[in-house]
Amino acid sequence: MENNDFFKFHQEQMLRDQQEKLERFRILNQNAKRGEILFTGSSLMEQFPVNELLMTRGMRQVVYNRGIGGFTTEDMLRNMEEMVFALKPRKIFINIGTNDIGSQGYRLEKLMENYGKIISQIRERLPEAEIYMMAYYPVNETDKLPEGEWAKTMFLTRTNENISIANKAVEEMAGRMGCHFINVNQGLTDEAGKLKKEFTVEGIHMYANGYEVVLENMRPFL
Repeated sequence: MENNDFFKFHQEQMLRDQQEKLERFRILNQNAKRGEILFTGSSLMEQFPVNELLMTRGMRQVVYNRGIGGFTTEDMLRNMEEMVFALKPRKIFINIGTNDIGSQGYRLEKLMENYGKIISQIRERLPEAEIYMMAYYPVNETDKLPEGEWAKTMFLTRTNENISIANKAVEEMAGRMGCHFINVNQGLTDEAGKLKKEFTVEGIHMYANGYEVVLENMRPFL
């Protein structure tokens, strides 16, 4: 299969998967408890095994995870009902934007514009909700890179330098818009400031041991 054909096939498959997840969320949301805790965002939130980790630790918080792999801030803006509003949560933890940072033609200004729209919509629809804007996790271009076209481009703009700059912008926006900024990255990095190899699948996504560190950093806010 030619590279362009493979990329098109991959994109179409990802879109089908995303639509299926949204439909599952629509149905799940019908019977979900209102006023609980929500985790929402992209794959870095979707792959957070929060409920299993909470059970292991004997923690009784009710958390709904509405992350969707591959989503950008624009994708989230188009699907706020399924990803946020239907649940009417009292606390919202957001991790969205890493796919923006890793996309072709990435601009910090556009990321922040979209993120601001997300926060503004939540403020309008759920004025009593506490909003926690999470720091983006560090990355590490390890020898675990996957095969295929994505591996050639996944770190072109998704660098720790760009992530650090974006984190500062998110922190500033959180202060300006009355949200909480939480840096949950303590313990995730090696001596060079990169995501520890033992935590990562392919340099971006994390295994459960990485999320255990994140959850420990989040405990005071849950």
